[in-house]
Amino acid sequence: MTNTSSRRSATTRFDSLEQEAFLSLWRTYDRLRALEDDFFRPYDLTPQQYNVLRLLKAQHPGLLPTLDVANRLVSRAPDITRMLDKLAQRGLVSRVRSESDRRTVLVGITPAGVQMLAEMHEPLRACHEQQLGHLPPEALQQLIELLRQVRGPHEPQESPWH
Repeated sequence: MTNTSSRRSATTRFDSLEQEAFLSLWRTYDRLRALEDDFFRPYDLTPQQYNVLRLLKAQHPGLLPTLDVANRLVSRAPDITRMLDKLAQRGLVSRVRSESDRRTVLVGITPAGVQMLAEMHEPLRACHEQQLGHLPPEALQQLIELLRQVRGPHEPQESPWH
């Protein structure tokens, strides 16, 4: 079977080019996420919990309101409070009520959270290398730009991912 006819028969499995692209993105995410899940398992963290720690470290020693943490996550977290509860129980984050607005809870990373991120830094770089290191830098830049274009119309205007 030639490459062209193989491509044609593969395309007929989908209702549209958009569907094929979407399902390809989903499958790629699934494959890359499996490697990430394997990485985070020994640390007893989810990728979203890691994302919270990473965001808080960027603010360290400052604190962030809980809603700001939720809005800055790479993927939506339906129950940010429960996620923060788990991290707080492990001593990785701390929470305090705002003095100016008692309804607002401020979150910060603890020294234990900073230490965990430091321990994870190089192994996580190796995980990312395993995920995407086979692509040359030019291809990675093209991929980043294409993904930015794909999500652009669906990204809130104030998003740092816009």
